[in-house]
Amino acid sequence: MPAPVLSRRDLDFLLYDWLDIESLTTRSRFAEHSRETFDAVLDLSADIATKHFATHNKKADAQEPRMDEDGRVEIIPEVKAALDLFSKAGLIAGGFDEAQGGMQLPITVLRASMAWFQAANAGTSAYPFLTAANASLLVAHGDDEQIATFVPPMLEGRFFGTMCLSEPQAGSSLADITTKAVPAGDGTYRLTGTKMWISGGDHELTENIVHLVLAKIAGGPAGVKGISLFIVPKFLVEPDGTLGDRNDVALVGLNHKMGNRGTTNTLLNFGEGVHTPGGEAGAVGYLLGEPHKGLSYMFHMMNEARIGVGFLATSLGYAGYLQSLDYARTRTQGRPLGAKDPASPQVPLVEHPDVRRMLLAQKSYVEGALALGLYCSKLVDEQRTAPDEQVRTRAGLLLDLLTPIAKSWPSQWCLEANSLAIQVLGGYGYTREFDVEQYYRDNRLNPIHEGTHGIQGMDLLGRKVIMQGGAALAVLGETVGETVTRALDAGGDAAEYAQQLQRAVVRVGETTTTLWATGDPAVALANSTVYLEAVGHVVVAWIWLEQLLAVGERDGAFYDGKRAAARYFFRFELPKTGPQFDLLASLDRTTLDVDPSVF
Repeated sequence: MPAPVLSRRDLDFLLYDWLDIESLTTRSRFAEHSRETFDAVLDLSADIATKHFATHNKKADAQEPRMDEDGRVEIIPEVKAALDLFSKAGLIAGGFDEAQGGMQLPITVLRASMAWFQAANAGTSAYPFLTAANASLLVAHGDDEQIATFVPPMLEGRFFGTMCLSEPQAGSSLADITTKAVPAGDGTYRLTGTKMWISGGDHELTENIVHLVLAKIAGGPAGVKGISLFIVPKFLVEPDGTLGDRNDVALVGLNHKMGNRGTTNTLLNFGEGVHTPGGEAGAVGYLLGEPHKGLSYMFHMMNEARIGVGFLATSLGYAGYLQSLDYARTRTQGRPLGAKDPASPQVPLVEHPDVRRMLLAQKSYVEGALALGLYCSKLVDEQRTAPDEQVRTRAGLLLDLLTPIAKSWPSQWCLEANSLAIQVLGGYGYTREFDVEQYYRDNRLNPIHEGTHGIQGMDLLGRKVIMQGGAALAVLGETVGETVTRALDAGGDAAEYAQQLQRAVVRVGETTTTLWATGDPAVALANSTVYLEAVGHVVVAWIWLEQLLAVGERDGAFYDGKRAAARYFFRFELPKTGPQFDLLASLDRTTLDVDPSVF
């Protein structure tokens, strides 16, 4: 029997014992729900993910999408079959209003549900992930007609959605996009330009694809202030909801990635292949919201996507950890340290201290990352539904601060977990006959997806910790301080870890002040990635202390495992931040002053 891809026991502990998600059912939005309905969603997700997503993961990786002679995308049939089941289960619509056909589930439960699919099959799970985010943006910023036209078919799984930001010459530098939008005189626009790296950009899995496209309207402000957002469907939609003519959106080619191969990744031309049926050059687009506010609207989707990328990285790391754990328990090799009889029986790999080190490291990374992601998801629910305005405000500030960490920390350290999983399997680990090598390849994309580590570091240090006079950083300090107080009262290991965490939090504040005291943003941001890593480790140490307090005095292997992972993180991981803070406090200019000619 194959190893599971995720731990339901861990999810139950985090959702119910720690985060007390059941308490959300006292709020009007979730009043129709109970632990029973939450469990039913998680049970259904685990069942579909295990039986219909995981079963074609390796096949979709080996037989990635291809273009046929007619320019259509061919994908193995198992992908559509799995996605049809996902859609029929109502999971795309899970978080949306009942009036829109949704279930009004808490975001925390939905993220836990989606983690099953992301762990089982990163490539196939990307399609509904992007579609739900697309539909959420339309609900937030679209007009009634746009919502009625495009959202119900997406929630039903008849349409899928994308986000079209990057261009061949402008990846993360969105100020440099050149896609243009020209008013057509009938309330619509005609778009011309090229978009690159568009996941789910073309396929035959659904009736239609709804592209959300960043473009500039002629005469608008320069740079990012001139970017607008447009709805550009693959097929135009008639007033009665039926599909009309093919829009001028052409698939130019497929990109071939090292991982997530089951997701089509495309180069698309808008308005440069054929003319629209009316004769005007360009793809028909519908302005979403107000002109020149496209980037702020798209960040609504991107921030959701960033937390989702963190979950994807976590899920892949978790699946790799469980596979390596299963292997280490069953594979016999070598003899215990100090064994005197060379003919004594070999022991399972898990008996060797260095293997246990690698398993503990993985456990601390993936379980810490999962807890962080679910905590951030709970903040979304608090921000949206808490009856107290002050609670909503604080949740929003903390969520803003933690988002770059929730995206980047799992992308770095759960990838490291995948690397350790390969190491545990030894020579078998890097062969395609075992899943852990694919988990690593799939996960290697996530440090780049939705903004690289460098971008997240600049966002954290350059915006989030200093916004509103440091209000978000103050909320984080107060929240961690409450945990520290409870841990000191608890005594024992928790108190020891609390003192260590308290010192680290002080260093976060001192280092942040030192970096910005220069008044020179270049100096402050030169080592922002180091800052991101250090603060991320402090945050995850806090999350581990929270888990340890939730464990309390309970007995059993599961709780002992939590204690061991917390101990590992505080003994092996949190101390790494000391030299990082020393480097940052020195205002080191090595990377800033180096002459590019030396490379």
